[in-house]
Amino acid sequence: MNGDNIYSADLAEIIITEDELKKRIKELGKEITASYNPEEEIVMVCILRGAVMFMADLAREINLHVVFDFMDCSSYGEGTTSSGVVRIIKDLDENIEGRHVLIVEDIMDTGITLKYVVEMLKTRNPASIKIVTLLEKPERRVEKHIEADFVGFEIPNKFVVGYGLDFAERYRNLPYIGVLKEELYS
Repeated sequence: MNGDNIYSADLAEIIITEDELKKRIKELGKEITASYNPEEEIVMVCILRGAVMFMADLAREINLHVVFDFMDCSSYGEGTTSSGVVRIIKDLDENIEGRHVLIVEDIMDTGITLKYVVEMLKTRNPASIKIVTLLEKPERRVEKHIEADFVGFEIPNKFVVGYGLDFAERYRNLPYIGVLKEELYS
């Protein structure tokens, strides 16, 4: 394990390196750009807090007019698994009626939170809603009626941290995605 970080001893393994993240985010930016009309503006909706780093890096790779907005919602509370109850902590500031929305998510796990957010945003009559997620855990999906339009990486059912993802508000500042040692959260 890389010994140059305060958190290195807490990780069982690194599953996505910093270089792999950069390369895939550049590819996602091109895919997203190609999926819209060049004259269109998109509202990038960052799901706080985990997707902040991903959105910042991704936005620099999208060659379109973009507006940033943020939502903070939770179905996890203090635990490591979804409670199934979604709370909106911070709603959008932008009016999205008639506009193209790109939801930026750090990880699609059960899909419960994202399904709730998409259904809520649809009531505001956007022109379109697309989803980009950095990580996806297909085997954990409870909500089968929600799919990302763009996926960075499919990962196994392991508890991951880094690059915005946390456990108890720690590990967000790691420049890669690592698997947290089970004894630290079980």
